[in-house]
Amino acid sequence: MRFIIANEFYQQMISTPGHTPDCYVRPGEYLHHMYIDGVKYAVAPAVLDCLAAAEEKGDQEAVAHLKLHKLHYEALLADAERTGTLTEDVTLLGDAPPTDEEALPATDNAYAPRVPAKWEDLGLELPYLFEMALRTIYTRGHVTGGELATAMAVPFAIINPVFQAMRKQSLIDIVAQRGNSGDASFVYAIKPPKGEDALRDALDKTTYTGPAPVPFADYVESVMAQTIKRLVVTRRSIRRAFEDLIITDEAFNEIGPAINSAQSIFFFGYPGNGKTSVAERITRLMGDAIYIPHAVEANGQVIKLFDPIQHTPVQDADQQDVTETILKRGTLFDQRFIRVKRPTIVVGGELTMPMLDLKYNEVGKYYEAPLQMKANGGIFMIDDFGRQQVRAMDLLNRWIVPLEKKYDYLNTVNGTKIEVPFDQLLIFSTNLDPHQLADEAFLRRIKFKIEIRDPDEAQYRRIWELVCKGRRVEFDPRGVDYLVQKWYKPTSRPFRMCQPRDILDQMMSIAKYNMERVNFSPDLIDAACATYFVSDHKKDFGAKVRMD
Repeated sequence: MRFIIANEFYQQMISTPGHTPDCYVRPGEYLHHMYIDGVKYAVAPAVLDCLAAAEEKGDQEAVAHLKLHKLHYEALLADAERTGTLTEDVTLLGDAPPTDEEALPATDNAYAPRVPAKWEDLGLELPYLFEMALRTIYTRGHVTGGELATAMAVPFAIINPVFQAMRKQSLIDIVAQRGNSGDASFVYAIKPPKGEDALRDALDKTTYTGPAPVPFADYVESVMAQTIKRLVVTRRSIRRAFEDLIITDEAFNEIGPAINSAQSIFFFGYPGNGKTSVAERITRLMGDAIYIPHAVEANGQVIKLFDPIQHTPVQDADQQDVTETILKRGTLFDQRFIRVKRPTIVVGGELTMPMLDLKYNEVGKYYEAPLQMKANGGIFMIDDFGRQQVRAMDLLNRWIVPLEKKYDYLNTVNGTKIEVPFDQLLIFSTNLDPHQLADEAFLRRIKFKIEIRDPDEAQYRRIWELVCKGRRVEFDPRGVDYLVQKWYKPTSRPFRMCQPRDILDQMMSIAKYNMERVNFSPDLIDAACATYFVSDHKKDFGAKVRMD
């Protein structure tokens, strides 16, 4: 608790416009809090004055609220008097304001996969590595030892003994030398007949080639080490992440704690108010980057995890030249992993139940990880929830165990169950009534239900400024005045976050057609709005549409 006791702050609070609803007992009534540099304070003189006013009105709800504040204030005051810290220059009682380090917590990921020192550190059996090498040589033709190590994403120094063991067993042979880098320059080929027989057996199991898989236990360790539960969002840090969006402090006060919970969020509200944009910007608060394996080995099966469509690699000095790092300089982390931005996976109406299960490649004989596994360490957002091809209740039931237990069960084609960590912020976003989509039991499991509300007129105008700046169009407030007066107020049309962007894009397209510069002329505004908004007047064009 933090109480300001200086009267000058009371006057500052009164003269400051635009307080958030949580500064009052109820929105607009009994103002007794203020925010300074993102920190919330109770103003002691205001508490006492508001309490007196509430008692005079007989407002029992407000009296109960303010009396509890008064009790806390009196306890802090008595403690300060007892310890002798209450002097004339004291303006604050209670907890000290947070430092910059506390207010803007570091979210850099300190985890890095350990670099293997010997082939045993890979966690894979020797025959498994034999098969990986044979498949790689088969698909690439004659390759040097260095190229083979790079293809398997393993340092040559630790995989070279594996190659030597394969030579002793007459599986591969040296057929040439390319370059002068010692053993790494030897060119290998599959040696008949034992090598060819072993290759057929390896291809019967799987045709997977590429970075050697990471044992499932190591994958679980990496997820837990980079868990989103360790991330902390503060009132200051959230503003930086959302600086390009117009968001009210009231919304910040709901979104920030929801992120800190590392649980689940249900965004609902009218379409076009930026629910998806909010979710995408949450990842800016979730730290720098994480390490994920290219592939995971589980019960002898290969699961491809890295997805270049869903994951964005982060290039650094250690990844710019993999060949050089593996052969010469060594590596800073196990190259079977790749460093990526914390994932933000968004799916909409195209989502089906099979997309949430392991996908078996019958030709390659390996698995593709489901979406929620790819989203570990980041965000998995189901947009337009309720409009999927699968029933909403079936989709909700799919998440009961992951939300409750924080792990998910995946099934292989032979019936084996794999318990996979479920470490992600699961977000549902819909413009439908949540009560129409989920029952009370499921809504209880979704900890935060947040309505993304329509902007007010001041916010709407501010959005226009940002959109014009982004599109490099000169902003004209008089044009927005005209737009609001003609196209909004007569029909009480609600403001939406997306409308300034959409209308300006319409204006730019029309201006291009008219061979003129984009400006806020009434003709351009009217032409854009006429093709953007649908008339409220019902019309019968003679056709019927079935929506069921």
